[in-house]
Amino acid sequence: MKKIFLSPFLVLLLITSTDKLVGEEESTIQVDLLFLKIQELELELANLRNDIESQNYLIQKLINESAPLVENANDNSITDLANNSNLRFKGIEDSKSKEDVYKAAIEALENQDFKKALSLFKYFVQSFNDDEKNPLAYFWLGEISMIENDLDSSEIYFMELVSSFPSHYRVPLAHKKIGDIYLKKNDLEKAKNKYNFVAREFPNDTASSLALQLLKNME
Repeated sequence: MKKIFLSPFLVLLLITSTDKLVGEEESTIQVDLLFLKIQELELELANLRNDIESQNYLIQKLINESAPLVENANDNSITDLANNSNLRFKGIEDSKSKEDVYKAAIEALENQDFKKALSLFKYFVQSFNDDEKNPLAYFWLGEISMIENDLDSSEIYFMELVSSFPSHYRVPLAHKKIGDIYLKKNDLEKAKNKYNFVAREFPNDTASSLALQLLKNME
């Protein structure tokens, strides 16, 4: 039987070719992922273009009516906007304005400027529709109201969150917060019922652990 000897050059060529095939396969996967992402972006752009075209007249009307106010704006313009109910056009949304208002509200919250944060979050939920940020805004409205000891308003905001956005990830914690409100009001029976509800309905959520601990403390 003959033995086949490969020259070092041929061995190197085979290794290089194999590495190249692996590299090309990885490259192909990356290209496919990039292509899918481009398709998603194209679809988003098409939808956005349709929205813009359908609301073009109303947006232009809003711009024209807001122009005098914009010319006189100062560094507190976003806060002033939140306090100006005349500029609330439900359904006419500028994505940049939406992001600016939400960002300003979060910054005010981080700086513990609760009055400003409350005003901005209120403006946000009254002026914009966003399946992710609206429930978060309601959560922070409830949290700030609880900090300010406005328990009735806090309960309203948390109830709005759980009823309008039942699938949002903040819902378990919102239910637990409602239990906290009952506890602060010394309504122990309702507090226990709410904590038990959280533990039963959301056993894998952190809110469940917190509720169980509170139930244990109430024994």
